[in-house]
Amino acid sequence: MNILLIMVVALLCFGAGLIVARTFLNKSLASKGHALLKEAMAEAEVVKSEAEVQKKERMLQAKEKYLHLKSEHERFVAEKKQELNNQDAKLKQKEMLVAQITEDNNRKQKELNALQESLTARIEQVNRKQAELETSHKQQLEKLETISGLSAQEAKTQLVDSLKSEAQAEAQVYIKDMIDEARFTANNEARKVVIQSIQRTATEVAVENSVSVFPIENEEVKGRVIGREGRNIRALEAATGIEIIVDDTPEAIILSGFDPVRREIARLSLHKLVTDGRIHPARIEEVVAKTKKQIDQEIMEVGKRTVIDLGMHNLHHELIRLVGKMKYRSSYGQNLLQHSREVANLAATMASELGLNPKLAKRAGLLHDIGKVPDNEPDMPHAMLGMKLAEKYKEHPEIINAIGAHHDDIEMTSLISPIIQVCDAISGARPGARREVVEAYIKRLNDLEELALSYPGVVKTYAIQAGRELRVIVGSDKVTDKDAEQISYDLSKKIQSEMTYPGQIKITVIRETRAVAYAK
Repeated sequence: MNILLIMVVALLCFGAGLIVARTFLNKSLASKGHALLKEAMAEAEVVKSEAEVQKKERMLQAKEKYLHLKSEHERFVAEKKQELNNQDAKLKQKEMLVAQITEDNNRKQKELNALQESLTARIEQVNRKQAELETSHKQQLEKLETISGLSAQEAKTQLVDSLKSEAQAEAQVYIKDMIDEARFTANNEARKVVIQSIQRTATEVAVENSVSVFPIENEEVKGRVIGREGRNIRALEAATGIEIIVDDTPEAIILSGFDPVRREIARLSLHKLVTDGRIHPARIEEVVAKTKKQIDQEIMEVGKRTVIDLGMHNLHHELIRLVGKMKYRSSYGQNLLQHSREVANLAATMASELGLNPKLAKRAGLLHDIGKVPDNEPDMPHAMLGMKLAEKYKEHPEIINAIGAHHDDIEMTSLISPIIQVCDAISGARPGARREVVEAYIKRLNDLEELALSYPGVVKTYAIQAGRELRVIVGSDKVTDKDAEQISYDLSKKIQSEMTYPGQIKITVIRETRAVAYAK
């Protein structure tokens, strides 16, 4: 019973608890639902307000875009309207211009028609007058022929002949005056240029011989140089190609040879051998070989220094070597390298004075005698050989022509060529620059005089001023003044073509008339 009662009470209590819990839960859910509803309504209000704002903004943007498009359209329409108005104005101007041009053309056409009619009338009038003049001219010619007894052609021929002779005489006088004036002016200008070039170019005169003297300290050295049965001296001569003269000359050994390079090799080799003291054929060959290499190097160095001193560029190394080789070569006793440097400087100065290219002139002046120092000895003039070398090593055509023409072997084709020829003569004509053998000098003077005596009418000839001037006296009864001028010209050309001489030769032909009477 008790247990049952307890269970009934427990069930009642459980039921009551469920009722209370359900009531409480319903109240809680109701309050939460109310709160959620309020929140949802608040959010809906916010969304609604934001939608209203966005709607207003979109409306404003659409309105602004509409206004912008409307203004763009209005501006486009206004521009098009303005363009149409401008085109209409241009068309109206063109129409007016066309109308004006048409009117001007019509007016000019009328004027041209009137002018053509006037010209036609004048032409007809001129033709009538021309016919009248021709008729009158024929009548006058007929009268003149009747009076003079000559036909018109004969009279014309006589008149032309007389006018021709008068014109020739006047032309000869005029040409002679012009030639005299040109000679006087050209001579003065040429003297100025040459004198300025000479004054601005200073150089030293170097004279060399074909014989070198090797000094020795005592006579015992001669025996050592000769060697047993002359084997040392023979080996030295064979190695150098130079004749070694050991004679009674005190304290000296003579080295004789026309090749200055070989002579210098022999001199240096002999100096090394005597200084070293070991003189025998094997040692001689060794020393000579080393000396040759030393001289070759020195030749290149001399060539390079010369080219640098003269300010030249892009010169072929073979031409540089030939330039250095000039140091050991002489012409008429004048050192060839010194002569070429002088010609180069003179040519550059003279070319500058004449408004030509001084660099080309200087280069041609330095290279003009390279044909005198070839590695072999071909059978041709040194000017032609130098020209061939310049062509081979791609020198400028004006330089090639100047080298080949400086002794008139070929025709001159540029203004630099006569400058090189003149500068070569100036360098060779300096006092003391060149030396001639007495016999050759006397022979040259005799040849000059005999060459002048070969002309008809020449009475006497005198070579004066060391062969720089030739005076020719002609007979006044056999030679006229004109013939005297021709003799001087022909003689100068013949001397140039047949003789070799340094500098230039002045030819003076003297013709004088002498009247002789005796008082008794």
